[in-house]
Amino acid sequence: MKKSADGDESSSRVSEDDSTHMERSGLGEDGSPNYHQANPESMSEEAKQKERDFRKKLNREARELISDSIHQKVKLIVHRPDYDEENQQEYVRLYQGLMSIVQEIARKTLPYLEHELSSDFSRNRYYGSKFQADSVAYKDYKYFAKKRPPTESPSLVVGLRVDESASMSAYGRLEAAKRAVIAVYEYCQLCQIPILIYGDTADVSRLEQMSIFAYADFDKADANDRFRLMRIHARSNNRDGMALRIMAERLAASPQKTKLLISISDGQPKAMDDYTGSYAVTDMKQTIQEYERKGVTFLAAAIGQDKDVISEIYGNERFLDITNLHEFPAKLVRMIARYL
Repeated sequence: MKKSADGDESSSRVSEDDSTHMERSGLGEDGSPNYHQANPESMSEEAKQKERDFRKKLNREARELISDSIHQKVKLIVHRPDYDEENQQEYVRLYQGLMSIVQEIARKTLPYLEHELSSDFSRNRYYGSKFQADSVAYKDYKYFAKKRPPTESPSLVVGLRVDESASMSAYGRLEAAKRAVIAVYEYCQLCQIPILIYGDTADVSRLEQMSIFAYADFDKADANDRFRLMRIHARSNNRDGMALRIMAERLAASPQKTKLLISISDGQPKAMDDYTGSYAVTDMKQTIQEYERKGVTFLAAAIGQDKDVISEIYGNERFLDITNLHEFPAKLVRMIARYL
């Protein structure tokens, strides 16, 4: 990847403030992931029980969210994937090639966020850092303004949906999707942006017609979620509208002002028995319209042969054509930065 025009040798390094952000997000001083726990087997029984309880909660809530939709009879299971040492090694390998560009974009973003969060002044104070001459006329001694502290994180929440249909295994799409997900995840950690990363597939079995994989969830943020991301795989069919509905409802209920839902997909929706063609497309369009009215912004990143169909479903204004898979991670992170 090329450096930005204004980058220099020191741009890949981080300031003390950036290091603080990294420490909070589970990154070491050099930007590489910290290893908090070797594997799930070494977790305490209490931690394992909390994971089981959280998985049950996700299943219960997801089923409630689709109870009044066309997907209400679809047999759904929400998984909370484990990770192992191999996943950790794969993550480190992929992230090493992305670390410099993610840190560069975050380096440019963080000062802007700090300025935005702390530049608002509260007027009419007895003391402060800024003298307000126009307040002297009131003779109440409240002649100063005090800068409001940056008490809140950026008012943005990001949802990243990954299509795990079988066709994702072709032409390097799966690894490109993993690299993009890693870049977005680490960028959001550095900027303290809440993030939801789910994968989905359909028709694994008659008893599991829809599978959701909760890799990262802002209700239970875990520094080791980054290693779960390596469980993203090409599996079976795809029931896009159902996945979008579940994630969009979660984002719509979040307190952040800007709610961004990005779908990474290589093809049009297709699942048994009849979720295909115009029926599936209509469901997706209606879902997008419904949740845009609730404040959710949609963006489709198309990385496969059905780009025209995906563009028609989402609309040109919500469509991101990914022709060069190598540029995909940086392009997606820069897109998210625009919403800050």
